[in-house]
Amino acid sequence: MNCVNGTIISLLSPRQQRVNSVLAHQFSQAGVELYLVGGVIRDALLSGQGDGDLDYSTSATPTQSRQLLEQGAASAVYLIGERFGTVAAIFDQRPNAVNVEITSYRREVYPNDTRFPEIEFNATLADDLGRRDFTMNAIAVEARTGEVVDPWDGRADIATALVRAVADADERFQEDPLRLLRAARFVAQLGFRLDPPTEEAMTRQAHNLSRISQERILAELTRLLLGPYVDHGLDVLRRTGLLEIALPELTQLAAEAGASAPSRPGREKDLWDHTIRVVHQTPARAAVRWAALLHDAGKPLTRSVDQDGDIHFFGHELVGSNIASRTLNRLKADKTLRSSVRALVELHGRPASYDASWTDSAVRRLALGAGVNWDDLLDLAAADVTSGRERKRIEATRRVSDLRQHFQRLQEETELSKIDSPLDGDDLMRMFELPPGPWIKRVKQTLRDMVIDGELSSGDRDRAAVIARSLVREDHALHDGKGPDAIADSEPRISP
Repeated sequence: MNCVNGTIISLLSPRQQRVNSVLAHQFSQAGVELYLVGGVIRDALLSGQGDGDLDYSTSATPTQSRQLLEQGAASAVYLIGERFGTVAAIFDQRPNAVNVEITSYRREVYPNDTRFPEIEFNATLADDLGRRDFTMNAIAVEARTGEVVDPWDGRADIATALVRAVADADERFQEDPLRLLRAARFVAQLGFRLDPPTEEAMTRQAHNLSRISQERILAELTRLLLGPYVDHGLDVLRRTGLLEIALPELTQLAAEAGASAPSRPGREKDLWDHTIRVVHQTPARAAVRWAALLHDAGKPLTRSVDQDGDIHFFGHELVGSNIASRTLNRLKADKTLRSSVRALVELHGRPASYDASWTDSAVRRLALGAGVNWDDLLDLAAADVTSGRERKRIEATRRVSDLRQHFQRLQEETELSKIDSPLDGDDLMRMFELPPGPWIKRVKQTLRDMVIDGELSSGDRDRAAVIARSLVREDHALHDGKGPDAIADSEPRISP
């Protein structure tokens, strides 16, 4: 092992240093080893300061670790992974809390390519570091002395911005295929490049990603998408074949390079290159970055060529929104993310068509369609400009900016959230003594549209009732056994 004296502990925050000092004393007095490991070391070496949680490896048993943590005045101590020998603790109270995880030295054996390892605790620090994913995460610092243990030259790889697997890369990825995505995620987060043998192993082992649950894949992909170098991380997925395993919905789009648009000067020719540039240009928020990634997913399925040789993608927004919904549903995304991304993909082309002829009603309709995703929609539209023509980029940016200002003016006059039908579903059911059904949505939508167009005041319930009666009378399918004459003759009854 390569052991040298370091000053990594001095890079920790004062609160972290205090907690580390307490733990170092407790474990040293008990005659057991305690080493700081993991991301806090990597981040300290990268940025010159450590932050976040403190992770340790120890020769102590989980029971010993728990006892020593309790003696060290932790606010709370609990077992979070008995099978993996991990004990967690919280020091101090939020917002100044320091979270600690201490794991007993272990070896992991993966029999018959299973993803469930057999755990052996009769291990050493060398064994423990040897089971880690990448060299930058296989550095340990003795908690009391600050001695650095770096058997895989992780510091050198950090200094040269290299993601390199520990020892045999194929074995590391076979042990836990999620590490395949973690490698791409570190490229996206840190701007590192992949060690060539590590990338070659990723390509060989990409098929093993299918062993990982969709929820874990979603979480790792989202972390990748939020990285400042997201375009590099996404291209790692494409180069290694991970894209077709993790996101098969984008395989055709990524394969369309050079064939997805007419060969005219200044025209975008590569859908994949365009996509990753759009993702990179959007703010680092989950919904808008997922939408940017999927915004043109419908183009390969809607591509057509007219008689002049021009290529079109008519209706790709709606097709893409359905693809986005299916993709996130498969990945077990929550309903909020699914609905936001679907709406953003469906509407992403609208803001760029804005001009001075748009009425207030048109702007309100688009904003209401976007709902809580309005800011994300405008940011996506602004990012969806990667043309080589500077004039085109400036014009598209101006359109989005003008739309943003138009909406802001409308908001100052009447907040969008206050624009709604004067009558709700309960009002309508009481008025017509009809059961709930699709008719309520249709009537409310018509009334809201009239409010948007300035034809009806949002507070004019009496006139809204008259209009609603006319709508119900005209639609025989809404009556559920009542004839239109009965509806016409009945007086609408609304509560004040």
